[in-house]
Amino acid sequence: MIFRIFRKELLDTLRDRRTLVRMIVIPILIFPIITNISAYFAKSEKVNASEKVIAIGVVEATPRQLSAQLNSLPKGFHIGKLNTFPDSLSLKKAVQKGKVDLGLFAQILPDTSIQQERFTWFVDGTKEGLEERATAITQFFQLQHETQRLQQLGIRPEEIHPLQATYINCASQQKMMGQVIGGILPYIFIAFGFIGCMYPAIDLFTGEKERGTLETLLCAPIARWKILTGKMAVIVFSGLAAASFALIGIYISSEFLGLSLDKNITAEVMKVLEPQFLIYSLLLLLPLVVFFAGIMVPIAVSAKSFKEAQSMIGPLNMLVVLPAMVGFFPGFELNALTAMIPVVNVVLATKALLSGTLAWIYLVEALGVMLLLAALSVLFSYRQYGKESNLIN
Repeated sequence: MIFRIFRKELLDTLRDRRTLVRMIVIPILIFPIITNISAYFAKSEKVNASEKVIAIGVVEATPRQLSAQLNSLPKGFHIGKLNTFPDSLSLKKAVQKGKVDLGLFAQILPDTSIQQERFTWFVDGTKEGLEERATAITQFFQLQHETQRLQQLGIRPEEIHPLQATYINCASQQKMMGQVIGGILPYIFIAFGFIGCMYPAIDLFTGEKERGTLETLLCAPIARWKILTGKMAVIVFSGLAAASFALIGIYISSEFLGLSLDKNITAEVMKVLEPQFLIYSLLLLLPLVVFFAGIMVPIAVSAKSFKEAQSMIGPLNMLVVLPAMVGFFPGFELNALTAMIPVVNVVLATKALLSGTLAWIYLVEALGVMLLLAALSVLFSYRQYGKESNLIN
């Protein structure tokens, strides 16, 4: 009987365009398109910022030798014509108004035994790559002046740099790549899993109340818990399907649409399609999606209209998305404490799984916490579904 209810509700759900769009179209089509467009513009903006010919403003009091050096910079710096200003205040205003891209005020420091200069750069921090260009110019001049000074003093560079350091990264390639994408993938799974659960939950409970078909269903000689189980199974299936289609969307982005990713990152993305990773991901995602369904059903049952249910469940998305963002921040790892925090434990466990650093005891702890929460949410849903005041408008 539960399977019959599940099949009937699933067919009705799949006939709903809104559910199909959020469960299939957005994850598998729109998500890859948005990802590719974002990656293209980010890369294009970075290239344009590094190759753009920039105008530099200098104060008239700047030493003439420095102005000549700016004009003779290699072509790779893409420097345009210099503009002179009477003082640093007018130069700063010119940068703020966009008349010049960078402003340079150079001073010769007084009261020093050797000639020293101080560079003060004026930069609009909202523009991409300008501060990096200023740093590159400063480093170029720094190297030139150091070389000239050492030649004048008859000193070889290695004589004043007796210590050389070499840094060896001991982390494996898997661990490095897992840290890069380990926060993105679970975030996507959780976000789409929540969205996939949301609209079926509203339609199967609040929607039936609005259509007046709920009373007919409750009059059937079927135990109420069987009805609830069948409906919740559809919600869970929709959440898992949305997360799965998001995974397919990532695969399409990486494999067919030419997404500009590093080869190592692309290889790590392909790892999520391996059976072992899929099994572990399903173990973590299933109780989480059941938990989502368990907190949505009571709201959908008590709401009097589709719009009311949507306005009540929608803000819950923020409570899910914000903890899921912990994967983007370094320093957070799966341990005895974080394994007890819902959503966070799923993100960190997935991240550790991709990095190859997953400790089984913490995985069991995280899984146990999510199973407990899923069971409690289902029990709460059952009690709310059993109240006649919630079922009849």
